[in-house]
Amino acid sequence: MSATEGAKTLQDIVERVSSVSEYLYNNTTGARPFPVVSPEFSNWRDEQRAWRETVALMDQSHHMTDLYVTGPDAFRLLEGLAINSFRNFEPGQAKQLVVCNPDGFVIGDAIMFYLEPERFQLVGRPSAHNWVEYHALKSGLNVSVERDEWSVSDPNRPRKVFRFQLQGPNAKALMEALNGGPIPSLKFFHMGWITIAGRRLRLLQHGMAGVQGGEIFGPYEWRDEVRAAIVEAGRAFGLKQVGARAYGTNTLESGWISGPVPAVYTSPELEAYRRWLPATSYEATGSLGGSFFSPRIEDYYLTPWDLGYGHILKFDHEFVGEAALRLKAQEPHRHKVTLVWNPDDVLQVMQTWLRPGQPGKFIEFPIARYAMWPYDRVVNRQGELVGFSTSSGFSWNERAMLSLAMVDEAYATPGTEVVLVWGEPEGGSRKPSVEPHVPMEIRATVGPVPYAAPARAFREQLRSR
Repeated sequence: MSATEGAKTLQDIVERVSSVSEYLYNNTTGARPFPVVSPEFSNWRDEQRAWRETVALMDQSHHMTDLYVTGPDAFRLLEGLAINSFRNFEPGQAKQLVVCNPDGFVIGDAIMFYLEPERFQLVGRPSAHNWVEYHALKSGLNVSVERDEWSVSDPNRPRKVFRFQLQGPNAKALMEALNGGPIPSLKFFHMGWITIAGRRLRLLQHGMAGVQGGEIFGPYEWRDEVRAAIVEAGRAFGLKQVGARAYGTNTLESGWISGPVPAVYTSPELEAYRRWLPATSYEATGSLGGSFFSPRIEDYYLTPWDLGYGHILKFDHEFVGEAALRLKAQEPHRHKVTLVWNPDDVLQVMQTWLRPGQPGKFIEFPIARYAMWPYDRVVNRQGELVGFSTSSGFSWNERAMLSLAMVDEAYATPGTEVVLVWGEPEGGSRKPSVEPHVPMEIRATVGPVPYAAPARAFREQLRSR
């Protein structure tokens, strides 16, 4: 009988285990599945190429939780939790919501859609949603919440809305063809309307991999007919549907680190929150992985600066974690970078799979993720820890093995050489996604974020407006 058997809340688990990080490191859930769509519609190489060269269709209808926050106090609730500024935030706009604990460490993030007065929709992993829902229920504010949980394990469960992303240089032309005329001229992260197959749908101006794109969403029951219309019209524009294998790699080119470890496991101030979170929650069932291991779960907590969110942190309002972040603002920070893995060292790892003896950890292509929250050690030439590598995978567009990392300022300049330790210590954890192996060192060169040149150009274009 395991120590956590019969646990009903996250707090029960925290109290029963000797180390939260060891519990999560050996959590048998392994890696979180990616979108519940076909692994490949053609092949992942051509599907990656499509968002760079033509147009890609990504079905985002299943793998994110939606939380609807409604009521006269909805704006006030969300502003009091977000590190973002809500100044000039109006219906018809969207932004990335980032929430922290009272000590200034990130709990989670989500895309926040301001649908209409007094109504918001949060889309993303459940950690930020859980935090918002808890405060909505406990705050006494005039606000209500409605939850539509992700359906990664059940692709047949209908959602409230479907969500499609059209991405690539031909995306705008395709959307205009579907709309029967020009689409609204929208600023980045602003919403308008588009008509497809006779259905009036929301359109968010958005670019995930650094080129123009749009996110289209509407009632789930329209999903199949809208997708069929997009696929049919897309033939003339070189459209490729993106499967689950390619989908998880687009962030490597655009530079978004998905799913930080929720910083909720330790603070006595958060005990009531942990008692509210069930033992089946995202926070309780996630898994740590990688060559970095610490018995202190606090060593996995991240600040907004670690994740590249320093530019959206604004002290123009009161919010949870504000006081702690004002102090942290004066401290040195790690910087988000892209690591470009040395191809010879990658091949050396692969060669061990073809020889007798203990191999290096298998590298899954194109996305090398075997735990919910990957943390690989990044060290200098002396073997000293200088940061963490998180999401990793192969970009056919860049012909490179890449990972997103956060490193000390002294090692954040593009061109700096560091070493990434690939694999888990002592032969690996008890996660079923981990086979017996030996850790191996892979040299890496620090690159910019975003790494893809079109993504950097797109970001500079936005900043110049």
